[in-house]
Amino acid sequence: MAAGFNVSVSVHPIILPLMDHGKRLLITDLDNTLWDWFHAWYESFSALLNKLVELSGVPRSQLEEEIRAIHQARGTSEYSNLVNEIPSLARLAAPEDAARVYADAIEALRVARRASTKLYADVFDTLSDLKTAGVRLVAYTESGAYWTGWRIKRTGLDGMLDVLYSSQDHERPDGVTLEDIRSRPSNYYGLKKTDHRKLERGILKPDADVLRRILADEHLRADQAVYVGDSLMKDVAMAQEAGVLDVHAKYGVAHERTEYELLRKVTHWTDADVEREKHITRDVTATFTLEASFGEVRQFFDL
Repeated sequence: MAAGFNVSVSVHPIILPLMDHGKRLLITDLDNTLWDWFHAWYESFSALLNKLVELSGVPRSQLEEEIRAIHQARGTSEYSNLVNEIPSLARLAAPEDAARVYADAIEALRVARRASTKLYADVFDTLSDLKTAGVRLVAYTESGAYWTGWRIKRTGLDGMLDVLYSSQDHERPDGVTLEDIRSRPSNYYGLKKTDHRKLERGILKPDADVLRRILADEHLRADQAVYVGDSLMKDVAMAQEAGVLDVHAKYGVAHERTEYELLRKVTHWTDADVEREKHITRDVTATFTLEASFGEVRQFFDL
């Protein structure tokens, strides 16, 4: 996910006869590249927030302000213990846990999340064709391990992707164990077929060293890989620094949608993060662009 800004992007024309079809590795971003993360987040978070306002009577603006403080403290906009830590709700619910008192709001979020988490139309078939052709499929995301794994299983990509590199999950509140927040046996959680490798805390895109690590792990050169992502700053700039062919998933850019304003109000991004993106993005020009769909990535491989 990236904070949104209007960006003017120049794209070099694709001349297929000159393309190098010796690519053996696809490294792909996930959110807003393979699925519409923003749509799923907006639908589920709106369902939660609307229900919390209805049940508690706390003004929406107050909840948004309190939620943003929690998201920034935890470093994520997908914080599972959120409701318990919203001060106004905790006061109203005491001595009960707010999550118990406002369980209907949490269930509304879950229902909306399940309904709206879907791959873009041609993603599964494209990945399947690439895999059949012997292309290694590796994903790299800044999103936390748990919800990334959940989305991969939900969309049927566990095993389709060979390897996943993700951020570690946010730290839990003091005294809260995994068993406290899990409702199923431990063997239910996690990916079963895709190799899930969690990066050290504090690593953020754009960090070309992560791509170099992926190349080393795959025993491939930079010129044998293609990197696809929706963010000019986080994805395209990083691929260019690592010497990997960069491809901008323009179809996934979300910040121009009117609904994006809600994410701005409650985002975990700090003001410093926003300024950092502004500075880097101004100077980024994508080498290639996928205008309408992920399936356009086929042209970079010999199928």
